[in-house]
Amino acid sequence: MIGFQVDPANALMIFMVTFLLLMIFIYSYGYMSFPPHLRQEDYPDAYTQGRDPRYSRFMAYISLFATGMLGLVVSNSLLTFFVFWEIMGLCSYLLIGFWFEKESAKKAAFKAFITTRIGDTIMFAGMMLLYMWSIDNTLVFEHILAPANLEHLAAMTVHVPILNFSTPAVALIAVLLFFGTIGKSAQFPLHVWLPDAMEGPTPVSALIHAATMVSAGVFLVVRMFPLFFVAGEVAPGSMAFVAGIGAFTALFASLIAVAQWDIKRVLAYSTIAQLGFMIAALGTGAYVAGLFHLITHAFFKALLFLGSGSVIHGVEHGFHHAHAHGDAHGDSHSAHTSHTIVRKDGNLDPHDPQDMRNMGGLLKRMPITGWTFIIGGMALSGFPLVTAGFWSKDEILSSEWYTRDMTIFWVLAFAALLTAFYTARQITLTFLGQPRSEGAVHAPESVKAMTIPLVLISPFVIVLGWFGIPIDFPVLGSLFPNWIEHQLEPYIEHLHFEFPHPEFNLFVLLISFAVSLGGLALGWFVYRKGLPEGEIDPLRRWLGPVWWAMHRKFWVDEAYGYTVVAFTRGLAKFMYWVDDLWIIDPIINAIGRIGVWLAVMAASFDQYVIDGAVNAFAWMSDRAGGVLRNSQNGQVQVYLMVVVVSLTIWLLLYALPLILTLV
Repeated sequence: MIGFQVDPANALMIFMVTFLLLMIFIYSYGYMSFPPHLRQEDYPDAYTQGRDPRYSRFMAYISLFATGMLGLVVSNSLLTFFVFWEIMGLCSYLLIGFWFEKESAKKAAFKAFITTRIGDTIMFAGMMLLYMWSIDNTLVFEHILAPANLEHLAAMTVHVPILNFSTPAVALIAVLLFFGTIGKSAQFPLHVWLPDAMEGPTPVSALIHAATMVSAGVFLVVRMFPLFFVAGEVAPGSMAFVAGIGAFTALFASLIAVAQWDIKRVLAYSTIAQLGFMIAALGTGAYVAGLFHLITHAFFKALLFLGSGSVIHGVEHGFHHAHAHGDAHGDSHSAHTSHTIVRKDGNLDPHDPQDMRNMGGLLKRMPITGWTFIIGGMALSGFPLVTAGFWSKDEILSSEWYTRDMTIFWVLAFAALLTAFYTARQITLTFLGQPRSEGAVHAPESVKAMTIPLVLISPFVIVLGWFGIPIDFPVLGSLFPNWIEHQLEPYIEHLHFEFPHPEFNLFVLLISFAVSLGGLALGWFVYRKGLPEGEIDPLRRWLGPVWWAMHRKFWVDEAYGYTVVAFTRGLAKFMYWVDDLWIIDPIINAIGRIGVWLAVMAASFDQYVIDGAVNAFAWMSDRAGGVLRNSQNGQVQVYLMVVVVSLTIWLLLYALPLILTLV
């Protein structure tokens, strides 16, 4: 059965997705100008118009992307959910590799497609088992999440021969479905595609990292949470696996983000970490906290990504302006140029508009972009009491403390500290201090089509937090009751599962204050002077090889390259030898040659025997017809003569035996 379903959980998603998609569509109109990597002479009309030559195609792609996410959110069946899930996977491939002239974009698109397909394949296996083992043999949410069906799956024990252990069917299905979330929401170890997705246009980054694709992975767990809840009751290890993956990913990605220079890659790893927060919360049963953070994160991360795109746009125009007027202003630019060339890092492209080392002082040049970015950064770091990010993160930490999952609590608290630190680092290096490149010196504010969405999203980054303030929080709890929990509670009771109701805890609140303010203060203290000429990252000096490991993303991509990728390529080459050179192709070619020889023999037999016999009979018939044809001339006397001759011959033949007898 194919239909749609609207409930309190996906109603929140519908509000979030539609609003942010509208903002991203408006932003795209201003952002998709003529890209700098294309040659002007190849697209003269597009360059004259200042528009990307494939603008219409881009809008078609993101429209299909929006259709996929909205269809996924309102689906009433896991089957249609999966169909729209795959539509988004296709669109992510098309959009990440939209600028396919760049080799890095093509590779990033392929990497994203293959990596997410791994998770989707395992998820599909879980869907098939769920269909086969459910009472009604269906994937409609109303039936598969019914208490009777979940009890049936919990009572069924299955044996997994590969791993040689037995487990409740509901636990096996939950783990298999969760691999779809690992792939789509970029959780460890399938997180490697998301940072490379930055090769696409910035509106694509906002789509993937905020409003749509990665949120879909978390929403899968939200939608299927009754199944995960029952799995955790009968097999606690299944939910521990979910929570452990989320917590480890949050810490792992936060460490990497601390040592990145690309403004969008910092946000990419931040997204991976924040998704880890949500997964960890859902894995410990904190349903409301996980969904609350999903909604708030979508708004402030969309704001940050769109803000980063505005920064990149401005710095690109600054470099273009400096290049166009270089001859007239060469002396005035020389001082700024020195700041981008004399570096001990040795890996800086002085004209890279995405490298934060080429920025600085942009708050004065781009005030709207700067202040809205700072608002989003404060929300990401969980600035106390003011931003939505504080309330949703605090709710997660309170839930972990309440459920006594202390390891996950402290891991998430440390990840939150790192989040505030790298956010302060990003804001300081990008917007404060002095410009460190000609691009930063001449960067203009972005057009209104790009800045208006930033302004419209900013209030939600603050106001949304008021809808999730715990009811027992001093003073504020009575002024702003926990509206989200109040709206979700009847729906949760309908689905027959429970979630923690953490009481106000002063210690947890102090921890939230400490990690947020402490991380922001530490980040500002370390980077308050920017990066003077000849300086390298202070953390790199202090941490040495540890910083380098974080900067190189702990060599996970290289590990995959030397293991999984190398094995796959080796297997493909071996199969090429087996298939094309040694065994299969030679056999097929031999069979083909034998077939051709048999065909030639059959053709010869047909030509000389079958066709020869048929042609001989035809020749005899033709000759006989030629003889008889002469007797058919239309003259009556000839016909009488024939009759007479025929009778004469017949009589002679009849009388001849009598004559011979008499003789």
